[in-house]
Amino acid sequence: MTLTFVTGGARSGKSGYAVRLAAAAGTRVALIATAEARDGEMRERIAAHRAERPAGWRTIEEPRDLSGALASLASDEFAIVDCLSLWVSNLLEDAGGADIEGRAAEAAALAASHPGGCVAVSNEVGMGIVPVNALARSYRDVLGRVNAIWAAAADDALFAVSGRLLRLERM
Repeated sequence: MTLTFVTGGARSGKSGYAVRLAAAAGTRVALIATAEARDGEMRERIAAHRAERPAGWRTIEEPRDLSGALASLASDEFAIVDCLSLWVSNLLEDAGGADIEGRAAEAAALAASHPGGCVAVSNEVGMGIVPVNALARSYRDVLGRVNAIWAAAADDALFAVSGRLLRLERM
């Protein structure tokens, strides 16, 4: 059992790396998708991600109950969680997202102990300017803590930038 955590900027290659890692596992694969197709642009993004995955992979569309989705995996399935940043956004939207960090710790522990292996993808949003409004600042802060929780639980943590990966060391 191995958990790999991949973070980085938008369009930096995180999901593509996760797909390649899952394909290399040589086992069945389940992708846990947290996105919701609420508009045309998101429908296009979801379709593009689907197109880059092998047709035989199982997709679990679960925008909120990440622990439930992870618990439902067969022991021989390699899991992709794509992505934590949308999951946090979904939870924040639901009445302020009570106990997101606790839910993140529970899900990360399940992913780290999953016998089939797992790769989790998330965006790094805390490297830019301080957001101008309270909701955006809250999102940045909560996602930063969620990313730290998953990175701490992971055997390997990577940062994707410009199509390249950097291995992250433990602090």
